[in-house]
Amino acid sequence: MKNKNYYIQKNPFIVPTDDGKYIGEHFGKASDGNSDLSIAHMIAPPQWSEPFQTPEFDEYTFIIAGKKQFLINEESIILEAGQSIKIIAGTRVQYSNPFDEPCTYISVCKPAFDFEHVNREE
Repeated sequence: MKNKNYYIQKNPFIVPTDDGKYIGEHFGKASDGNSDLSIAHMIAPPQWSEPFQTPEFDEYTFIIAGKKQFLINEESIILEAGQSIKIIAGTRVQYSNPFDEPCTYISVCKPAFDFEHVNREE
């Protein structure tokens, strides 16, 4: 429902993936054209990982369920439900879920997530 004072997002943009990860962007470039900020509901399947990247945006992650691993400048950090992290733009990072259960989390990017500014390694 649209109102001049608020907007309830009932149909997030589902980002197509080929690695089993669920990405439902509620607000951001793909869902509502907002380039200032993006908010996405994510589910990383067990044994999932993606290549290293050096994003040009800050990324905040809040873990809802399960665990997620972050490799940041050769340091391994594991977060569990109820924990959060802010990764500063320009930081080389790899996200993964090397565990046997899915990891459900919220990701907030500022400015908004943009494939052209994530700088994923091959």
